[in-house]
Amino acid sequence: MAMACSLNPSLSCHSNPLSFAFPNTHRTPFLGFPESASFRGKHRHCHVKSGRSRIRAAVGEKDQSYTAAPVLVQEQLSPEVVESIKVLKNAAKTRKVASEEILPALSVIEKAKIDPSPFLETLGGTKTPGKTWMLIYTAEKKLEQGRYFPLTAVQRFDSAGKRIENGVYLGSLGFLTFEGRFSWKKRILAFIFERIRIKVGPFNPLEIGLGQKDDREPSTKDPFFIWFYVDEEIAVAQGRSGGTAFWCRCRRVANNP
Repeated sequence: MAMACSLNPSLSCHSNPLSFAFPNTHRTPFLGFPESASFRGKHRHCHVKSGRSRIRAAVGEKDQSYTAAPVLVQEQLSPEVVESIKVLKNAAKTRKVASEEILPALSVIEKAKIDPSPFLETLGGTKTPGKTWMLIYTAEKKLEQGRYFPLTAVQRFDSAGKRIENGVYLGSLGFLTFEGRFSWKKRILAFIFERIRIKVGPFNPLEIGLGQKDDREPSTKDPFFIWFYVDEEIAVAQGRSGGTAFWCRCRRVANNP
C-alpha cells in the first residue's frame, strides 16, 4: 500500500525521505521501530505523494468517519497544561516552534498525571481499522534535547481489534511497515510485531513474518508506550527507551483511481 499526505493548508507536517537503514526488530523506540534504526531525510513542505492511498493530517479538523470518543474537558486541566498543549499543536501545524518551547511543554504534560480513561478510544477509535497518527517530534530521555522527525512516519491504532501498524513512507521509493497486536492497561500500550511489509519502487509489497506465532498478550517485557495525553488532534507518549514523542492526528482519504 502506497501513501501520500495532504494537509490542512495551515499545516506543514511532512517529509520527503532520502534513505533509511533496515531496522533490527528486537528493540523499539517511539515509532515501535528498533532503537538501532537509522533514518535520515530532508524536510519538504505540505504534499508528499507516493501512490494511491492518501493520509491527511487533521489538527484543527473534525473527522466524521469515526464515532466520537470521550474528550478531555479543557476546564479539568491546569492553565499550564492547556498552554503546553497549545504549544504542541502549534508545533504540529507549523514545524517552526523551537525545541526550547516544545521540551518544557512535554515536561509539563508528563508531570500532569492526566486521567487516561479516554485515551485508548480517542487513540484508536471504536471501529476497525482505527485511527492514524503522524509522528511530529521526538525527544531524548530526560527531555534534554529533541527534534522534528524528518520522515513521513505514521502509526495506526485499532482499539476494536487491538492491532497496531507503524509505517515509514518513502514517496516513489516505497515504504516499510510493521504490523502486530497490542494490549492496554491504564495508560500503557504494549505491543508485539508479527510481520513486516516492504515495498520498493514499482514492485509489489513483500511480506515477512517475524515468527511471533504464540497468542500471548503483550506486556511490559515487550516494547510499549506510556501515554501522557491524547485528544482528537495530538497525542504524547514515552517509549520503553525513556524518550518522549508527540504525534498529530491524520486520516486516510479515499484512494485515487
